[in-house]
Amino acid sequence: MAIKLTQSDVADLKRQGYTDEEISKAIGELEREELQGSAGQKRIDPRANTQSSAFSTRQMDDIARYQLELNDLLEQTEHILKGDILIIKDGVKIWHDNPNPQNNSLNAEGIRKIMLELQNYINRHIILGDYEEEDIKRIMLNYGKKFNNLIFMKYEEMGMDTEEKRQECRSIVENVVNLVYGSYARAKDGGERRSLREMINTGYQYQQQGFGSGVTVNAQPQPKARGLLNPMRYIQGKYV
Repeated sequence: MAIKLTQSDVADLKRQGYTDEEISKAIGELEREELQGSAGQKRIDPRANTQSSAFSTRQMDDIARYQLELNDLLEQTEHILKGDILIIKDGVKIWHDNPNPQNNSLNAEGIRKIMLELQNYINRHIILGDYEEEDIKRIMLNYGKKFNNLIFMKYEEMGMDTEEKRQECRSIVENVVNLVYGSYARAKDGGERRSLREMINTGYQYQQQGFGSGVTVNAQPQPKARGLLNPMRYIQGKYV
């Protein structure tokens, strides 16, 4: 059965850094698996008779998602810019609103502008890219100038309307530029993409060879779990 993707699916995959060629290859892989698994065999979920192992597909999926998850970083940055107070209770992080927001260096508009800037540079598209060191230096030099100019031209609009608040400008610029640099540093020479693929491939090989918990896996024919690197799994589910 041919696999068809909507324009929304294709756009989402491209935002994650996949090319047209990679998407076509992934579709071809799934169609071949569909043909191999439809020869009259009873469909069996591999999870039904397999105990969790150190390199199970679920765990590898969780690691991959954790490595690429950037929402926590952006959320934490926004709380810090707001001057919110972090309290850890029973191992859970709880942010409480700044009790004196009038003393904050930035107002709501200033925080909004900075978070928009960060969202443009701290995302999966950037960290899964492939940048040479000279490219990163050039990008960061230009970004540092751009962001510094934004603060200089808009400081009153962004809430830095007193001399005391304006003294925080340098600290804000340095912290934001460092966050953006961290995003590009992960993409240096394609390092993030390469390490992610190596990690997932290693886990997949261990799973295929039956390593992990030592539990005997049901020997009946089973459909292959879709490769973690196959982007279709996040659109159509984990198993064919």
